Amino acid sequence: MFDTVLVANRGEIAVRVIRTLRALGVRSVAVHSDADADARHVREADTAVRIGPTPAAASYLSTERLLAAAEATGARAVHPGYGFLAENAAFARAVTDAGLAFVGPPADAIELMGDKIRAKATVGAAGVPVVPGSAGSGLSDDQLVAAAEEIGMPVLLKPSAGGGGKGMRLVREPGRLADEIAAARREARASFGDDTLLVERWIDRPRHIEIQVLADGHGTVLHLGERECSLQRRHQKIIEEAPSPLLDEATRAAMGAAAVEAARSCGYRGAGTVEFIVPGDEPGAHWFMEMNTRLQVEHPVTELITGVDLVEWQLRVAAGEPLPWAQSDIRLTGHAVEARICAETARRAADDPGRVDFLPSAGTVLLLREPTGDGVRVDSGLLAGTEVSTSYDPMLAKVVAHGPDRPTALRRLRAALAATTVLGVDTNAAFLRALADLPAVRDGDLDTGLVDREAAGLVPEGVPEEVYAAAALLGQAALAPADTDGWRDPFAAADGWRLDGTAWTTHHLRVPGHEPVAVAVRGAGAATEVRVGDPERAVPVAARLLPAADGEVRLLRDGVQTTFAHAVSGGTHWLGRDGAGLQVQAHDPVAAALLGAAGAHGADALTAPMPGTVTVVKARTGEQVTAGQPLLIVEAMKMEHVIAAPHDGTVVELDVRPGTTVAMDQVLAVVDPGPAADPDGLPSPGAGHHQEAPR
Repeated sequence: MFDTVLVANRGEIAVRVIRTLRALGVRSVAVHSDADADARHVREADTAVRIGPTPAAASYLSTERLLAAAEATGARAVHPGYGFLAENAAFARAVTDAGLAFVGPPADAIELMGDKIRAKATVGAAGVPVVPGSAGSGLSDDQLVAAAEEIGMPVLLKPSAGGGGKGMRLVREPGRLADEIAAARREARASFGDDTLLVERWIDRPRHIEIQVLADGHGTVLHLGERECSLQRRHQKIIEEAPSPLLDEATRAAMGAAAVEAARSCGYRGAGTVEFIVPGDEPGAHWFMEMNTRLQVEHPVTELITGVDLVEWQLRVAAGEPLPWAQSDIRLTGHAVEARICAETARRAADDPGRVDFLPSAGTVLLLREPTGDGVRVDSGLLAGTEVSTSYDPMLAKVVAHGPDRPTALRRLRAALAATTVLGVDTNAAFLRALADLPAVRDGDLDTGLVDREAAGLVPEGVPEEVYAAAALLGQAALAPADTDGWRDPFAAADGWRLDGTAWTTHHLRVPGHEPVAVAVRGAGAATEVRVGDPERAVPVAARLLPAADGEVRLLRDGVQTTFAHAVSGGTHWLGRDGAGLQVQAHDPVAAALLGAAGAHGADALTAPMPGTVTVVKARTGEQVTAGQPLLIVEAMKMEHVIAAPHDGTVVELDVRPGTTVAMDQVLAVVDPGPAADPDGLPSPGAGHHQEAPR
């Protein structure tokens, strides 16, 4: 076994690898960018090395800096985690050429399986069934269109060079192919440095099932059962489980054997995953999609049902040790489910309440509580005080639950998600809890489109009144005069007392993504009343705050007690409960009205829905546009968000260009509903011309 291992990654996977290194008595070396100087993986490693500024290209993707860090610290092996350089054959070769062990498969295997076109041909020759799709590499846009037409719509566009759902596009209409090919190439180029695409037949309501394989350098290749990964959004897995509720023993054995042959066909070594697509109405059929030549994000569910520490055996295999098992020794015990906690906000679209937008979130973790209990495991890269930026992937942690059966595991997962509190950054924990409680999920009736179909029903339409009541009472308490030698000036008390009765004190509050709400408070102590919303219709309710522990707020409202996790940042109160964390801000209606009257943030303005970087500008000042026409693309956390015209009109302001970094709610463009005009005040003759900005 190695005495020192460098972990060439960050966040929760770096922390996860360091945990196993510590258990094995191996010295760990972390690397970090400037943004991660105080990150959890840096604190938990035995040694940490700065490898560059915040952009990944200058730090975590710099082979030269990573190898220099390994040499400086005496590391004898490099564990790449997942993401970044984990499936980069050139990096694996550079590591071995430097005389170090790469904790992963041989570079040739990474290269072969990283090229989805060659991979399909290789495993097909080994007798593994493959999804029908395009043949050949380096296809032009026209060739991709022709292949799609030959296969028949709908089709799936996929980057040849990478995985993780990045750059994948489902196309149902032939007229959308050109735009989707351009978008897929752009995202693939940004994510993998290679915009080669392939096209595959899309199978409606498919299930995504993958097989974990483990191979040593002595000829043994095993599979450790399957994982059901059908709960996805934007082709990104969000909840995974093992084993699959769909497969019987015969199908499991057949898919496992196919996965083993796929691994053998490329000379695989270490831990890897072979992904299959399975028709939901024909569970006996399965087709190879791709092989991930690394540890998977969802590996904990396999560890929990097999008892095998996959990181440990990655290290042992890389050190030359043989696997100690035969296939018959692998036993699956119980059931495990994992949920990925990501920094994102789920909001109903303003123009379509039936659509949910998932937008990246950023901020500082003000309060953190991670669940514990029987069968619960948390892999996390978070600490209180962690700064979550849009520079890296949005995944923050994974909450995993294990039980003797599937209902128990799901029940434990829902309870664990309810006990997950992250204040200061929006997360998807509450959304995942609602998803795990969906009848179709409880019944195991899954497919890769389920989340998109059900998303609107999993996002609350409004904010619970008790959230506004608690925030208003916190604001009211802040108005109370301070004690002076044990005495308070009764005339300074903010209780609304008047000679002719008790007056209301109104607090104007706003939760981002929702309309402002007026909350009125009057009285003090047990006589306090709160009225949420329109004073003509809202009913006053007895409400007050009770003594609470640090980091908590207890609200007694109409005889019902509710406890929230609580943190304050500036003028914002963060209140958390049942996995949800809501930021309640003070709202100034006068300032908002003046701003709206000035036109800067009215209905004509397009603002950034998230902090990020403008990658594409498709319009110019003076151009006439139509409602829904894409004008800009903003990228954050490896996700693109299209900014479209809110109505027909003319672009009168456009102050950003590709590469511009923008803040959340920053005005990007303004579309006036009137026609374009020339300097003489006449409509511009070129108003209808569309020109895409250079990229």
